[in-house]
Order: sequence, then structure tokens, then C-alpha cells
Amino acid sequence: MRTLCSSTLIAEAMVVGFAALVAMHLSSVSSTTLWTVSGIVMALCVLLCGVLGRPGAVAVGWVLQLGLIASGAVVGMMYGLGVIFALLWWASVHYGRKIDTIKATRAQSA
Repeated sequence: MRTLCSSTLIAEAMVVGFAALVAMHLSSVSSTTLWTVSGIVMALCVLLCGVLGRPGAVAVGWVLQLGLIASGAVVGMMYGLGVIFALLWWASVHYGRKIDTIKATRAQSA
């Protein structure tokens, strides 16, 4: 699960950075506010990759997904990208857990 979820989070961090660049030109939000919020979200995405095995990490990931969807209020296209990343997050968690179960079963058999 960690590999799939980490890949989704790293891609999300890059999208947040690019969205901040777009928002600088399309919104009335100050550059300082945009980069502060975007920097915090990008750092959270990267830091969350390191703690994915801990309890509550997946829930924090869901909060990040909701935040990404909510960022559509600043850049309209982020509504769509937020939904796409929420679906990717769900798939990463769902199929990652299945892969972990299969690996554990194979390890017990060997």
C-alpha cells in the first residue's frame, strides 16, 4: 500500500505546486498566501509518504484529498483534478491493501 499511496501523494504535491502557479495569474489571492498554503500542503503530502504505515495516515490522506477538491474555489479546474486524485487515493488504498494481503499470504506459504 505504501508504494501506491506514496506515488499518488508525490504526484499530488506536484499538481498543487503547478496549481499555485496558475492561481497566481487567475485569482485575486495574494502570492504570499498562495505559496504559504501550497507549500504547507506540498510538505504534508511528502511527509505523509513517510508515515503511511502508522494509524491515521490514510485518514490524513483523505483530508488532503478534500482540501484539493476545495481548492477548486480558487482555480476552478481543481474541482476535477481533486476528484481524480480522490479516486486515485481510494484505488491506492484499496488495491494496496489487497496487494499487502496477497504478499502476506505468499510469505506464510513459503
